Amino acid sequence: MNSITAVIITHNEARNIQRCLASLQTVADEIIVVDSFSTDDTVAICRQHGAIVKQQAWLGFGPQKNLGIQLASHEYILSLDADEALDDELKASIRTAKNQGLQGMYDFTRLNYYYGKFLRHGVEYPDYKIRLFPKSKVRWNDELVHETLLLSPGLSQHRLKGHLLHYTYFTIQEHVAKANKYTNLGAELNFKKGKKVSWGKIIFGPLATFLQAYIFKRGFLDGGHGFIVAAFHAYGAFMKYTKIWQLQQEKK
Repeated sequence: MNSITAVIITHNEARNIQRCLASLQTVADEIIVVDSFSTDDTVAICRQHGAIVKQQAWLGFGPQKNLGIQLASHEYILSLDADEALDDELKASIRTAKNQGLQGMYDFTRLNYYYGKFLRHGVEYPDYKIRLFPKSKVRWNDELVHETLLLSPGLSQHRLKGHLLHYTYFTIQEHVAKANKYTNLGAELNFKKGKKVSWGKIIFGPLATFLQAYIFKRGFLDGGHGFIVAAFHAYGAFMKYTKIWQLQQEKK
């Protein structure tokens, strides 16, 4: 049976972290938390749950997670965000995989929570994520936002049953604030990569995003929540494109 180290990065996650840690108790053999100097009770809660806490000034999403992986005692890493938790079926699937002997890397479905409801349609479902992997063959890239995994070639991939519960946003106000933050980062990243936007992209890109989320991915089946989230996806696209446009103008 393989041992697993869970790695979590945190900053002021007192509202979420206890739920995350509790879901790991029967799955992880070690928990590493890389905290970027939280000012709430995050660190105290982590230590109460037996986690090893490393405080580190913010390096970026990928580098912060890679630091946690470097601190892990075990080969297999279960990478979670503080606002995520394993449901009972996923916990059972991971335990079964451990007992059989872990091989390659594993993905599972993330189920996203918006304003009191988990959404099972739209662009974010099924939201497959690779989160269980061997540290010697996988690492995170160094992107400012939307970090992705760098995988060794030939590594087998398996899918586990169950859901990774993602408590995305509890209120509209939180969604607005996060959308502004992430579109700032996304625009900066795309601008540095030399990507440009046209007026056609600014006008029609958000419309295409909304139609994809609400119509083609059947977001309408989630009722009013589905409409609001689809509109937010369109709003996010509009903000990112216009912020890239602004950076283009400043460069001129």
